[in-house]
Amino acid sequence: MEGLANNLGSEKISKLLIKQAVPATIGILVMSLNMIVDTIFVGQWIGVLAIAAITVVLPIAFLISSIGMGIGIGGSSIISRALGEEKSEKAFLTFGNQISLTLLLSIIFVIVGIFFSVPILNLFGAKGDILPIAATYFNVIIYGVPFLAFAMMGNPVIRAEGKPKFAMVAMIIPAIVNVVLDIIFIKYFNWGMWGAALATTISYASCGMFIFYFFLSKRSELKIIPKNFLLNVIIVKEIIALGGVTIVRQGAISVLMIVLNYSLFVYGGEIAISIYGIINRVMMFALSPVLGVSQGFLPVAGFNIGAQKNDRVKETIKTAIAFGTILGTIIFVGILVFKEEIIRIFTTDATLIQETPNALLIVFLVTPIVTMQLIGSAYFQAAGKAFPALLLTLLKQGIFLIPLAYFLPKYFGINGVWWSFPISDLLSTIITIIIMKREVAKNLKTTT
Repeated sequence: MEGLANNLGSEKISKLLIKQAVPATIGILVMSLNMIVDTIFVGQWIGVLAIAAITVVLPIAFLISSIGMGIGIGGSSIISRALGEEKSEKAFLTFGNQISLTLLLSIIFVIVGIFFSVPILNLFGAKGDILPIAATYFNVIIYGVPFLAFAMMGNPVIRAEGKPKFAMVAMIIPAIVNVVLDIIFIKYFNWGMWGAALATTISYASCGMFIFYFFLSKRSELKIIPKNFLLNVIIVKEIIALGGVTIVRQGAISVLMIVLNYSLFVYGGEIAISIYGIINRVMMFALSPVLGVSQGFLPVAGFNIGAQKNDRVKETIKTAIAFGTILGTIIFVGILVFKEEIIRIFTTDATLIQETPNALLIVFLVTPIVTMQLIGSAYFQAAGKAFPALLLTLLKQGIFLIPLAYFLPKYFGINGVWWSFPISDLLSTIITIIIMKREVAKNLKTTT
């Protein structure tokens, strides 16, 4: 793995970040486009309630699959630092333990989801006419979640190997599969929500199988070795400590969705849930470049932290924040100028077209500065510091956004839901800046 070491340990930081972030961004963009197209198709071909149903169901699927994401990010942090310290055996053992943990835990949670589907859907906001449509969708895609969990575990590991292009391809494949099958199943076969769910499930499976193929191929430096499947207590503890940050974050997002769907339904009805469904899809797609920068940051920072090259770590932090801030500003201007045109892509419903643009603009108000939140959390994950990573991760969704989304609508109606987003972004960014300045001054003194 010397080629990887030479690149991450010596190549120009800005060039490394671009090499890592661009494929990650493209992958996230395509994956987000996948969900956007899904929403467009069901909105245009099935109806407004179908958008609401997907808005309710997908957070449940991603909560379960986030187990794989957390194990993947936690393990990739260990792998990056192990490679920086030239401890390849530890990297191989970590990878094997990641596979075992992902498959075991995701299958357990899928079984729970199958047996308790209706109570879970009710909890996440499947009320009134939304419930039967959401149940149809959920009862199909639940079987694809283990594949999605494995894919979300494997993707950050591939990036930790220094193979961001393959990680990108792994995210592009399911997007293409889903779009093609959506057209066939919904438009031509007229299978409705069942067809939309089947297309999504097959797309999850295609992603998982591609990543499985990659690790079996000669292109992967981390091999699937059966003896490494045996769980190592020390490795598992470290994976869970670091990966737990991602799992808890997704858990906080799921709690947030419960609160949001409650507030949206109480203060705006089913139409408000559909409005947020559109905003959420736009958010996922529009913020993809910023998320790509944070994902590209992880392996570069992790390797150089392991190699104790503090000057390069500080440069990585500054460069990533600069890139993300520029991208965030461009995104906000785009939303400001084209907000109405964006909404018309999703629906022809007059009420949605009238009410969604203003809500979209409010939600995106603080976008230019959100990169600091992401890089702050990513830095502590890369450094193997679980507690501050968890704290910064929970700032927006857990500590600020959940209570704001619950209480503000009591005083400001449905607009209180929309304003809870920029307020929580602003507060969490301020706290992240304070914590990161202290960390850099204390633990990242320039090396000679």
